[in-house]
Amino acid sequence: MEPLKRILALPTSFSSLILLISAAAPLAAAEPTLTEDSHCGCYLTNGNQSTYFTDHRFFDFRSLSQYASAPPVIRDVEATPGAQRTSAYFNSTEWTDFWMLGSWNNSNGARNDASVLMVNSPNNVYIEASDEPNPPSETWLTLRTQRLEKFQTAAEIESASTKFKYLSLRMRARTIGAGGALTAMFTYRGADTLAEVQESDLEIRTADPRNLMHYTNQPAYTDAGEVVPEATQNATMPGGLDWTAWAVHRMDWTPGRTTWYVDDTQVAQIEFQAPTDESNIILNAWSDGGKWTGNMTLNDAAFLQVQWLEVVYNNTEPEATKAQARKRDGAGGKPCEAVCSVDQTTQLGKPVMLWNNAAVAARVNGGGRMVAWMPRGIVVFMVLLSTGVLA
Repeated sequence: MEPLKRILALPTSFSSLILLISAAAPLAAAEPTLTEDSHCGCYLTNGNQSTYFTDHRFFDFRSLSQYASAPPVIRDVEATPGAQRTSAYFNSTEWTDFWMLGSWNNSNGARNDASVLMVNSPNNVYIEASDEPNPPSETWLTLRTQRLEKFQTAAEIESASTKFKYLSLRMRARTIGAGGALTAMFTYRGADTLAEVQESDLEIRTADPRNLMHYTNQPAYTDAGEVVPEATQNATMPGGLDWTAWAVHRMDWTPGRTTWYVDDTQVAQIEFQAPTDESNIILNAWSDGGKWTGNMTLNDAAFLQVQWLEVVYNNTEPEATKAQARKRDGAGGKPCEAVCSVDQTTQLGKPVMLWNNAAVAARVNGGGRMVAWMPRGIVVFMVLLSTGVLA
């Protein structure tokens, strides 16, 4: 008997169940339920290329008044890289499990047109309290760079892991301050030669018009100094904004391309030189007096300010993989049986459950109320399969 005829021949109660599931699914689909990361097998992103990732982290800097302190700039070049962390927050497990504070300098000649010694310092990464009327948040993370008499003091944070392979990285941020500096959010994989570097970045130059941004799959130039035009797309902020305004900047690194968004509007996408290997994550604020950043006026400063950071990602670290496997086993399912989203959530930083195949199968086979959301077609198919109609 054909499947449709089998369905029509079923007892009224079963046919009613199918109708109820079909009617209820669209309502449930509009309201995925808030959940915990421990219940998620993977995460499905929205956008022009939806992608599955295995892990999620959210860093919220909006209500950290107990750590707020804007330290004075250290003007001694020798004391700058070894400075103490600016608050206990940067010693917390939440921070140190994922991030490191940069303290390197450019004295190795990494950029051959640099005219100023640049030194990164933990002193330039701090939690700052807002002094604005009706602020968007009480506090935020600040990365500072300033031109001093003998050097440029700068700021960088980077992920402790160098094994990220594909991610969706978001920050609600703004760049403010004087011209001659650069702020950035990017993935990076270093190499012995320029041609082997793998990097996807968002860069904001404070000397540019305030609505202009640069998106690149590096390298954007050759050893001979020739520009690689396919590597870069320049874009303007959507909706009449400029980069001094708070906005959500997002970068999706997926197989074969990198895509960038501002406040959910796609502004750039580059397939040329898309990274293929494990990388780390970096945010920074800096200048070296070269052609790209420009040269800051003495005592001028610029700032990257971040309300929150969120990333869904894959990571090939052996320990991370084991931890993820344990998490999924503890949730009672195989990878991606429980699919979550951070895009459809009603509470920033907290995922919602899109569907849970294991939970639905248990409800169908064992009776009881189905509480997990799933696409209507999948629910109906599983019900029919479990009763032998499609056998």
